[in-house]
Amino acid sequence: MDLTEIKSKIPQSDVIDDVAELFKVLGDPTRTKILFVLERGELCVSDICECVDMTKYAVSHQLRILKASKLVKSRREGREIIYSLDDDHVSQIFDCAMVHVTEED
Repeated sequence: MDLTEIKSKIPQSDVIDDVAELFKVLGDPTRTKILFVLERGELCVSDICECVDMTKYAVSHQLRILKASKLVKSRREGREIIYSLDDDHVSQIFDCAMVHVTEED
């Protein structure tokens, strides 16, 4: 493959910026813990707090960031808001990352 062909396949800068921003959001250990928990199923804030041993305020703040990045979604169930991963792509990204960091040389 020649360099011209490689250069022609580089995405537009706004796409590159969005991908870089996604990696920034995923780069926070607290958010990674929350995603790990949500990968196992839907949970309310209280349950997430218990799993990650954090306050409601701290978890809610991180959930807002994850939601703005389209990594998690929410739905109302009575008085509670239930959170889950936004779609299968999020789970696939997370699964690939876990396999990558836990594979042995």
